[in-house]
Amino acid sequence: MSDAAGASAERRGAAGLIILDRPQALNALTLPMVRLMARALDAFERDSRVERVVIASAGGRAFCAGGDIRLLYEQGKAGDHAAQLAFWREEYQLNRRIKRYAKPIVALIDGIVMGGGVGLSLHAAHRVATERCLFAMPEVGIGFFPDVGTSYALPRLASGVGALFAATGLRARAGDVVALGLTQTFAPSAAMSTLTTALTETGPTEAILARFATPPPPGELIGEAAKIRGWFASLDRRAVLDALAAASAGGSPLAGEALAAMQRTSPTSQSIALRQMALGGGLTFEDAMRLDFRIVSRICRGHDFYEGVRATLIDKGDAPLWRPGFEEPIDERAIEAYFAPLPESEELSFPEIVA
Repeated sequence: MSDAAGASAERRGAAGLIILDRPQALNALTLPMVRLMARALDAFERDSRVERVVIASAGGRAFCAGGDIRLLYEQGKAGDHAAQLAFWREEYQLNRRIKRYAKPIVALIDGIVMGGGVGLSLHAAHRVATERCLFAMPEVGIGFFPDVGTSYALPRLASGVGALFAATGLRARAGDVVALGLTQTFAPSAAMSTLTTALTETGPTEAILARFATPPPPGELIGEAAKIRGWFASLDRRAVLDALAAASAGGSPLAGEALAAMQRTSPTSQSIALRQMALGGGLTFEDAMRLDFRIVSRICRGHDFYEGVRATLIDKGDAPLWRPGFEEPIDERAIEAYFAPLPESEELSFPEIVA
């Protein structure tokens, strides 16, 4: 089973292998790639020879840097929201498939993992990061929002720092990715090929991973976790900005970095992200995915997503003109509207779940 559009799948020994191979686009996801992975998971689940599934990249800088944002931008500018929503619907269904999969899934995160790549890996039963791992949910920077189930996962991080990633788009490297609970295992990049081979052999998945696990490098954010929790405790955008400004004035480089990020990214996206963090801890995974789909169904018809992509990817280097801007008030009723239920026929559903 293979696809020239950027991914392949095959059974090798006791493992079903899904390999992302679109290095020129940092393995950005397209609808054909999503569909190939969904078909592969169906086939691997039925195959009694398959003990586990491994999701990895073929090489290059990235595990997966997200969805194909330029394509989604072009579809939206052409008014083809149906094509956009077909991608997001099937991507979110794939995220849920990974979360609830009957066999262990191992994600080997050897490089950049952002956006849609987080959806492929964060919900896997076993997540392995290398020293090349660079994690972020940078969607607020393009007027989008942290989707792919992070409204469920980020509020549940034991470290309590999920809101920092959601509202600022700041990045984390391997040491923090492990320490903060985004992955469970660290292994060197040089061992990935050998580890993949080992995972094709029969035996307990945990025991195989334990043979390759090594101590991760020290993290930088984990030591600031208590401060981060304090800055974002209210999950109110204005209160968060005030807390970051005070901490930055008091000499905190991290608070200054987070404040600067929020000053240049979409205020609407920040407000959506913080509300996601407030709600997500009380949702089931399926309800969190439905919430993501409600938001994306509306954000793809708004202004900031297209302005953010234009400034970042099309006219690279432009300062985006957000609506509203940084100093302008946020209409909380407008934010709440992103979260409202869709007509029943438009809601995200899962084939084996009675909605």
